[in-house]
Amino acid sequence: MIDWLRRAPIDPEIELGGHVLPIEIARHPRARRLTLRLAADGRAVKLTVPRWASDGEAIAFAKARAAWLESQLARIPRASPPLPGGTLLYRGADTHIAWQANAPRKPRLADGALVLGGPESSLAARLQRWLEGEALKLMQADLTHYCARADVVAPRLSLSRAQRRWGSCSTGGTVRINWRLVQAPDLVRRSVVAHEVAHLIHFDHSPRFHALLGDIFDDDLPAAERWLKANGRGLYAAFG
Repeated sequence: MIDWLRRAPIDPEIELGGHVLPIEIARHPRARRLTLRLAADGRAVKLTVPRWASDGEAIAFAKARAAWLESQLARIPRASPPLPGGTLLYRGADTHIAWQANAPRKPRLADGALVLGGPESSLAARLQRWLEGEALKLMQADLTHYCARADVVAPRLSLSRAQRRWGSCSTGGTVRINWRLVQAPDLVRRSVVAHEVAHLIHFDHSPRFHALLGDIFDDDLPAAERWLKANGRGLYAAFG
């Protein structure tokens, strides 16, 4: 047996770059090997393990890859919660947060700024709710548009808070899109919706799927994919 398996310490945390992170172990009945990733917000190390692996083996597996995990952690943008007078990313643009003590609590977009009042302590929560509401409206319009182009009935849409996936399509037809994409340029958000619409017809990534996606997406798909690959993790900075 490999040394790091034999001497596995039962310690559900790991130190990376001066930060101590919990190690979260999930057993999967169909897993054939140990897989490791960093949570999108950088707050935990996640391990998927098969039934045969002990917790000690799994934890040692993670610790043996500490250097790789540190490199992944360094790529995650530092948390920057929204503050009065700061900015909020909305549809690809930094939008000024115009907090005024006597303004209504509910945010509203006016002259390119988000105007709101209410307690500063609940500012971030109210801005997130506003963004989620905007996301639902925009994504519903996107879904209707691309379903019409694909000649399929628009299914139910729900917002996702997933830490890794931008979109998904269930076998029952429900499309889920990560609400954080409302912070990205319109091109990016719409590309993810179009991707899931194509999955309504082809539940795979076959040539037929890609051909359909190319037919229904009326913009620069490679540019959208490049933006998401380069900037996607930054969409978690404000709200985790």
